[in-house]
Formats: sequence, structure tokens, C-alpha cells
Amino acid sequence: MSVGRARKIADRIRVVVAEMLERRIKDARLGFVTVTDVRVTGDCQHASIFYTVLGDDEQRTASGAALQSAKGLIRSEVGKQLGMRHTPTIEFILDALPESAAHIEELLARARQDDAAVAAVAAGATYAGEADPYKRPDDESADELDEADAGQSPLRDGR
Repeated sequence: MSVGRARKIADRIRVVVAEMLERRIKDARLGFVTVTDVRVTGDCQHASIFYTVLGDDEQRTASGAALQSAKGLIRSEVGKQLGMRHTPTIEFILDALPESAAHIEELLARARQDDAAVAAVAAGATYAGEADPYKRPDDESADELDEADAGQSPLRDGR
């Protein structure tokens, strides 16, 4: 089976599962669940459905249990909607995306604080040497060098 077909099947499964969770699954344990991704094996025999739950760990656990109990109903509806000979088996996997995003946000906030601390230290800093570390000839000696260069030929060995 082609990768493109597997991707289309995965996208269709994602839509079907999201609609089922929104309209047909009436489990009190099911919280605010979002289907983030679906990955289908190359032979379309297995689908991994990644989801997130808005809330705390208790709500995630309860929503995971509700999804496991509704797995048969969801799989049968996926089979009807896809019209395939073999309906893929499905598994629900809690997506770690929100935790990863929160960790990245914490790292960025820490980097902003460190940058602000460095900027505060740099604001009162002075140069270790002169403000302009590059040596430049005095204005008078620069004029003398220009006049001396004007009288010489471009070839220095006298040809």
C-alpha cells in the first residue's frame, strides 16, 4: 500500500474519531479530548490515535479509561465510514505534546530572565581599555602618508 493512501486513511480516521467523541460517545469520564494525530501502519492494519486532554492527571486517566471502553464502538464506526475490507485495530495514546510545550515555555522564560540579567550587568559596564580598540594614525601623519604614496610608482622594485 502506498504511503499516500495510508496518510489519507489516517486523516479520515482522525475525522471519524473526533466526530464520534464529539457526538456519539456519552461517557461521563470523557473530558475535553482532542485528537492530535493518527498514524497508520503501511499495511493499514493498525492505527495509533494520539490525543490530549485538557485538565489535570485525574481527568487524563478518566478520559483514557473512557476511550478504552469505547474502543470497540469507535472501531466499528471507523470500519463503516472507511468501507475497507479489514478495519484497522486502534489504540489510543496520550500525546505528550502539551507537557513538551510547557517545558519549552519554561526554558524560554528562563532564557529571557538570563538575558535580562546579562543586559542589566552590561548596562553599567565600562570598557576594559579604550572605547575604540583599533589603532588609527593621527590625522597629520595620515596626510603625510598619503602624499608620500602619491609620488611612488605602483611597482616598488623600480621597473
